[in-house]
Amino acid sequence: MADLVPFPRTPRPARHRRSDPEPLWRQLLGDQLRRRRHDRDETLTETAEKAGVSPQYLSEVERGLKEPSSEMIAAIAGALDTSLIELTSAVSDELRQAAMAPASASVSASVSVSVSVSVRGAFALAA
Repeated sequence: MADLVPFPRTPRPARHRRSDPEPLWRQLLGDQLRRRRHDRDETLTETAEKAGVSPQYLSEVERGLKEPSSEMIAAIAGALDTSLIELTSAVSDELRQAAMAPASASVSASVSVSVSVSVRGAFALAA
């Protein structure tokens, strides 16, 4: 019989393992909306009335439980005297910071590439 010769194993590049999952867009959006509402010293009811939504719905959006449509996001942003671009840019900045936070100078280049890919994916989500 013939001898079995194992194939040489090529080492896989080290992958960055995150202990915490990446935050969801709706969670960061909700945090941003709540901060802006608190900065204006407004109640949920006051902001919800201006936006034309129920206070319960606005509360669920702020807590990241609802995935609001672009029309709803625009209405809530308008009620907070901000633009959709300012709001989405702020959320994108937070998402970028969350994705880059665990990266350090000692992390390999292959990991940095995968992080930048996930950030680009986040921008596609934000658009």
